[in-house]
Amino acid sequence: MSRVHRLPMALALGVCLVVSLAAPAAGTDEPAASPDPQETPAGVYLVEEADTPQQRTAIAALGVDVLSADDTSMTVVADAEQLVGLRATGRPLTFLAERGEFIDLGRSDGPSINAFPSGYEDYHDFAELTSALEQAAADHAGLAELDSVGSSVEGRDLWLMSITQAPAGSPEVLFTCQLHAREHLTREMCLHIVDRFTDEYGSDPAVTELVDSRIIRVIPSVNPDGAEYDHASGGFRGWRKNRQGQGTDLNRNWGHQWGCCGGSSGSPSSDTYRGSSAFSAIENQHVRDYVESRVVGGTQRITAHIDFHTYSELILWPYGYTYSDTAPGLTAQDAAAFEALGTRMADTNGYTPQQISDLYIADGGMNDWMWGAHGIYSFTFEMYPRSGGLNGFYPGDEVIDRETARNDEAVDLLLSYADCVPRVIGASCGA
Repeated sequence: MSRVHRLPMALALGVCLVVSLAAPAAGTDEPAASPDPQETPAGVYLVEEADTPQQRTAIAALGVDVLSADDTSMTVVADAEQLVGLRATGRPLTFLAERGEFIDLGRSDGPSINAFPSGYEDYHDFAELTSALEQAAADHAGLAELDSVGSSVEGRDLWLMSITQAPAGSPEVLFTCQLHAREHLTREMCLHIVDRFTDEYGSDPAVTELVDSRIIRVIPSVNPDGAEYDHASGGFRGWRKNRQGQGTDLNRNWGHQWGCCGGSSGSPSSDTYRGSSAFSAIENQHVRDYVESRVVGGTQRITAHIDFHTYSELILWPYGYTYSDTAPGLTAQDAAAFEALGTRMADTNGYTPQQISDLYIADGGMNDWMWGAHGIYSFTFEMYPRSGGLNGFYPGDEVIDRETARNDEAVDLLLSYADCVPRVIGASCGA
């Protein structure tokens, strides 16, 4: 694994000094004079009293980088222009840190050494990911097959691992990870799925039964270029997008209701830039083409899907582009099935289940396209931790085993219902 010199622990964990806009004066019980809000810098902010999806959507629509959100607040990264808009909302703002204070470990502009920092060595860079997948396919010939759905902007393979002993025509379930570059724990999640359903086949009855009846497809990194850029200096840049031009947010670039509803940005500098058109991102084009290739005889063979993200410990389902529980192509029965299965999966891992737009409107998302274009029961899992700033994207490698195994039961539950997801509410599927 990669090695670099050990840094002070506070830096290695991305810890920052939190500065409130109304902090008490040192040595007194009196609040210090609040700094002039016009002088507080661009950076990471806690936005409070954002109590409704509409209020949170108005904040997200500024083009800020939303790090986390709950029913009352949001943590965002705002540049100078976006900060003006944040202040104009009238919501209480707490300045947390300048952007780099969280994450660069002192070296975000340093030379490219392609190393994870100390305390993160067990995360897989792209070369290590490739090696691990190739080894799994070699060790489990006839069970696991490694392929690529295409190449990224910079020429890296978008690896696809298929695992099955099921008859042809069995339900297919797709797992995707790392649409957002900095979400390295998700890559480990997909690798964990690969390892579990290969190494434990034949010894774990639950794994064996699922592999014998389902076709499991895993794309561990949809955004390998962005991931490499995020840690290439030996620190972390907090990079979200791909590396096409100024970068496109791969979870705002899908073709269902792309750019429709104030849930993405048209500014290339924004972290939620939706791209110049739907599917303008090369990586999304390749994943789209692969999903469309699974339409066999007029039937989409992929029936269920999880897209893993970090962080907030949530399970989310469509639609993201509208506040309505139902919409064209999403009936009351469909919505009930999403909610029931999402809730049951959340019961296994302790995440919070909700419709995407219960947080805020997000248009051009992967889940919306998977369902809207193909009728695939598509969920997002926002993994550990539950809250944090930019450092929330970078938990130390000691959490990898625990937080990936935490989703085993939920993954199994999705696979078990993949033959007919409406069974979860007692409904039947077509003949």
